[in-house]
Amino acid sequence: MPIQQLPDTLINQIAAGEVVERPASVVKELVENALDAGAGRIDIDLEEGGVRLVRVRDDGGGMAADDLPLAVSRHATSKIASLDDLESVATLGFRGEALPSIASVSRFLIATRRDGDAHGAALGVDGGRVGQVAPKQQPVGTVVEVRDLFYNVPARRKFLRAERTELGHIEEWLRALALARPDVELRVTHNGKPSRRYRALSESGAGLFTDERLAGTLGEEFARQALRIEHAGAGLRLHGWVAQPGYSRASADQQYVYVNGRAVRDRSIAHAVRQAFADVLYHGRQPAYVLFLELDPTRVDVNVHPAKHEVRFRDSRLVHDFVYRTVQGALAATRAGTAPASPGVGASMSPADPAQRQAGGIEDARARSAMGAMAPGATHQVPMRLQVDEARAAYAALYAGDPGRPALPREDAGAGVPPLGFAIAQLHGIYILSEAADGLIVVDMHAAHERIGYERLKTAHDSEGLRAQPLLVPQAVAVSEREADVAEQEAGTLAELGFELSRGGPQSLLLRSVPALLAQGDIEALLRDVLADLRERGESLRVRSARDALLSTMACHGAVRANRRLGIPEMNALLRQMEATERSGQCNHGRPTWAHFPLPEIDRWFLRGR
Repeated sequence: MPIQQLPDTLINQIAAGEVVERPASVVKELVENALDAGAGRIDIDLEEGGVRLVRVRDDGGGMAADDLPLAVSRHATSKIASLDDLESVATLGFRGEALPSIASVSRFLIATRRDGDAHGAALGVDGGRVGQVAPKQQPVGTVVEVRDLFYNVPARRKFLRAERTELGHIEEWLRALALARPDVELRVTHNGKPSRRYRALSESGAGLFTDERLAGTLGEEFARQALRIEHAGAGLRLHGWVAQPGYSRASADQQYVYVNGRAVRDRSIAHAVRQAFADVLYHGRQPAYVLFLELDPTRVDVNVHPAKHEVRFRDSRLVHDFVYRTVQGALAATRAGTAPASPGVGASMSPADPAQRQAGGIEDARARSAMGAMAPGATHQVPMRLQVDEARAAYAALYAGDPGRPALPREDAGAGVPPLGFAIAQLHGIYILSEAADGLIVVDMHAAHERIGYERLKTAHDSEGLRAQPLLVPQAVAVSEREADVAEQEAGTLAELGFELSRGGPQSLLLRSVPALLAQGDIEALLRDVLADLRERGESLRVRSARDALLSTMACHGAVRANRRLGIPEMNALLRQMEATERSGQCNHGRPTWAHFPLPEIDRWFLRGR
């Protein structure tokens, strides 16, 4: 067949294959156009999951009647005019492909009116055949109707799923949009019935965002468990929310990333967040987060995917490191007793102020010598008689006055009580029971002590740095030529990780020193993994991860074991150490270390007040 120019209709249908995957793609393109037009309210009407009808109405600026034919022409846009505009584009849409592509595979109608125009104008397109512009009564703004999607491309239509499935894809995209644009009201109807409504929140009501918009999109539990992120540096700003590790998911269904307001999927950012959660998340679980990254538009390329789902950073290594350290810092700042730990686990307690941290200081001082015996490896047993005496003393303090009758509650009963309260008993040699200001705290003593020991080991090792251990005889490591090139280019980075090496040939390296703490492991496999990370992302955290895994094992073996009887001072000392230790809400394997039962909840167990 000779080379020939394709007709416009076929060109548009080919483009539609890239831009229009399903009804959700149509909703995305039309709503993004409405946002770029300055809409404050967007109404979305759907029929049959969007296959029969997608109608998007906005109150934006509208268009001139003469612009309608251009709006359905390929590569016609008001958003860029030069290469400089493309490199710094800040609008959601800019390609000029969406409307002609959608119109080529549907029965399409667009009507618009600007403020000040006597009337609106409308233009219809049927399967790519463009009609004539006609006057039309129309409020200020634009409405676009897309009927019978893929009616003229049956091969594409048969790949659409059931109505409920297609509607679910639309709702998920709108959920992501609602998180990014709390200033815009979104109303959705399906088959004539109201389906979703996201009320607009003003700037003055920004404080309501976490409670209302987060709860309305991701659920009240996410909002309750969310940690606020806000950090800027190196020309980057990251803000949003990450859920506490205890609020983890079986899948990555609550992971939202936005770059300059655009929802994207980015492997580098996703990897950075997973690394930040590495030793606080239970195996196989996924973190939940809503993160907004802002940077100079010239430092990110948004023109790398037809549907604009992906971006490319000029300095992906910097972005990865910035996200990792920001999220890791937020998680490190959490401590047992200061925030929720998981659904039904952990307390909505405020971080202890200096006075609260000082409270119990006398008892903490008395307990230090007792707690010192709980250092990793300690095996002594507290005599049962001493345990009983300490318990009696604790109960006597709780029930001052008549030992057979509890003291009446005082208004200042919670004053001076530390976040995890004061220990009152040990249960089955496994759990510590503690009375907090507003209820009962239960602590898994082995899991808690394991985290405390682990964080101490990490701190001690970090102060020394990653020491290198020289090899008596250089070890030859077979690698690919690309890996050898990376090793040469990143020799300085590898040296900081404890690897001293040189190139022994096109596909070999000579290894002269290795990280001392990991010298007994599979160094060759670790080196190859590090080189793969350096090639793909420009940095590697594998050495640190392998080191942390070893330190975690050491801490686990050194932690206090089940059935170890502790005295009241020892239990209180452990509680105080938890309050002062980073990430103490989870053990090294991601399991929760403590649970909180508020007094009203306990009252409900026994039907008190009914």
